[in-house]
Amino acid sequence: MDLFQVIILALIQGITEFLPISSSAHLILPSQLLGWPDQGLAFDVAVHVGTLSAVVIYFRNDLQQMVVAWFGQFGAQGATQESRLAWYVGLATIPVCVIGFLSSDFIETHLRSTLVIALTSIVFGLVLWWADASGKRKLTLNELTLGAAMLIGLAQAVALIPGTSRSGITMTMALFLGFTRSDAARFSFLLSIPVILIGGLYEGIGLLEVADVDWVGLLVGVLVSAVSAYLCIHYFLNFIARMSLLPFVIYRVALGLLLLALIFVS
Repeated sequence: MDLFQVIILALIQGITEFLPISSSAHLILPSQLLGWPDQGLAFDVAVHVGTLSAVVIYFRNDLQQMVVAWFGQFGAQGATQESRLAWYVGLATIPVCVIGFLSSDFIETHLRSTLVIALTSIVFGLVLWWADASGKRKLTLNELTLGAAMLIGLAQAVALIPGTSRSGITMTMALFLGFTRSDAARFSFLLSIPVILIGGLYEGIGLLEVADVDWVGLLVGVLVSAVSAYLCIHYFLNFIARMSLLPFVIYRVALGLLLLALIFVS
């Protein structure tokens, strides 16, 4: 890839990683519309490092409190809401790890297609609209329970299907459970940290076999994806505090229809 392609793909990854619109759906568009080459494993690892850096930096205060509280629960302080939240994030990550390990071959063989991505973009976009319109939106993270966290974690495993959107499906479940949009998004973003980290490490193992690496391109990919992801998190949280998720639903449906049109035209 040339530098222009690196920047555009890193921007796409950084912006779509945390919006409820599916990064996988967008990353196939350059190849479908422009004939761009596959970005490769090394680039995937690089942009995941960027998005992971962004979410960790943005939620650094929350993470510090959670880590301190988690260790503090074994002393005189006892369990707190922050220590319980740390437990919930860790335990809710288990379903996607287990299901991903068991189904990775099936997903790679049967589900990584433009048709699947188009259909999941539409279907899960409409489900997101249903959740946003019908959810009570009263609960906060202080009222999160283990049961609710595990349901959101199970929903996250559905995002293994390309086009679903990890942030979209976790927010959908949280909204169905009655959480506010802002707290649904915050838990979704916190839940993304171990998932991105584990996925990056898994891909990084495969990177050991790659001999020819464009280090300049990878560094640009890390920086661009990190900055764009950080700004995306900031503005998205501000947006949903004031408005509904309907614009993202409309966008998802339109994107899915565009992909279907590309399939039938080709």
